[in-house]
Amino acid sequence: METLEINKVEIRNLQKEDYDQLASSFTRVYADGSDVFWTPKQIDKLIRIFPEGQIVVVVDGKIVGCALSIIVNYDDVKNDHTYAQVTGNETFDTHTRKGNILYGIEVFIHPDYRGLRLARRMYEYRKELCEKLNLKAIMFGGRLPNYHKYAEQMRPKEYIDKVRQREIVDPVLLFQLSDGLEDCQEMSNYLPNDEESRHYACLLQWDNIYYQAPTEEYILPKTTVRVGIVQWQMRSYKTLDDLFEQVEFFVDSVSGYQSDFVLFPEYFNAPLMARFNDVSESEAIRGLAQYTDEIRDRFIALAIKFNINIITGSMPQIKDDGLLYNVGFLCRRDGTYEMYEKLHVTPDEMKCWGLSGGKTIRTFETDCAKIGVLICYDVEFPELSRIMASEGMQILFVPFLTDTQNAYSRVQVCAHARAIENECFVVIAGSVGNLPKVHSVCALRSLHALRFRFSDGRTACGGDAQYGDDPYFGH
Repeated sequence: METLEINKVEIRNLQKEDYDQLASSFTRVYADGSDVFWTPKQIDKLIRIFPEGQIVVVVDGKIVGCALSIIVNYDDVKNDHTYAQVTGNETFDTHTRKGNILYGIEVFIHPDYRGLRLARRMYEYRKELCEKLNLKAIMFGGRLPNYHKYAEQMRPKEYIDKVRQREIVDPVLLFQLSDGLEDCQEMSNYLPNDEESRHYACLLQWDNIYYQAPTEEYILPKTTVRVGIVQWQMRSYKTLDDLFEQVEFFVDSVSGYQSDFVLFPEYFNAPLMARFNDVSESEAIRGLAQYTDEIRDRFIALAIKFNINIITGSMPQIKDDGLLYNVGFLCRRDGTYEMYEKLHVTPDEMKCWGLSGGKTIRTFETDCAKIGVLICYDVEFPELSRIMASEGMQILFVPFLTDTQNAYSRVQVCAHARAIENECFVVIAGSVGNLPKVHSVCALRSLHALRFRFSDGRTACGGDAQYGDDPYFGH
């Protein structure tokens, strides 16, 4: 083998821009001929939910290896499990910041760069990360690539024992055992494509000796949460920059009061539909959806800049299935984000805009409370908040948009009901003002002089909630 001339080796976090180079370097071909690699969407999600857990090794500017990981709970992986189970069928919905295990889901080194101990560098990074995050251990399912040669002669447990005693050569497993990892047990049906390992894997574990189990004092929850509620003034905005000049003003103001959350109303970006007055209503709302990705990214930047969790109200989005949905985003101050969607769209939203109802209801972890979000009409359906409450929801946020007193009263009264039923706080935010230059708002029941009334912009409902004197803030 020709000796490689290497000038610089670097371990750094994986970036979105690395995907093409990573894909060209990565080859994982199983004995059945299948070639498996992560999609851009999967890599993007891993970077978003756990950026410090995704790393690459770079040699002279070329990506030659990667290590990917998530955080899970020990009880979910301490016994026999499959790769699909631990990764949520590779959706990574099993990742939780409240877990105590750093679980490795991928380690790869380009064939031309093996034997240089580059993988050891990535394992060392993982160990340092495990200690830094005070996690109990590193765990993962180690492949047995040479087991197929001995499968007729012995069980996986005997094979693992012989590799440990160096009676059988398995370069992958031997390297992992030599790096301080302990084998816990064999696992069956771990990777369905891995014929070389006969679908078996060895559950490997590295214990963090500095781990300190959480105590009640250690995980003491935040007892005071401050919420900023934006009473959005509908007015004409010619560009997205104009809209976000006002958005940033509110975020800056709310942050100045040391708020933990700021809530924007439903369809707060409706003024931008004026640009699409020359097309039909269904086309205009789809035109508005073109802004959604950039709006989300701008909110993420503001959440980081002003150190506040932002609930972005709602906006239209066209998903991969080609259908139009009413969605919003929780943009955390640590730079991560999650999407929520409106499940029950109104008859006018369906008739005029062709909106579809969402299918996912969930709660979200934040740094000071577990929260849920229901968009406007959804708060009128008790079972939705009940599901969230059963998952431990403490605060329910309700962005809404109404143009009549009756509609606003329904949202407000139902919000109070949800607070009483679920013993949680409910925060609502709506809009005021008018949209004289927006023609495509049939679904909002007005065409030229859309008016929003009776939103006081500071409602917080709950057993011990108190109303502050400031017109924008409730504690």
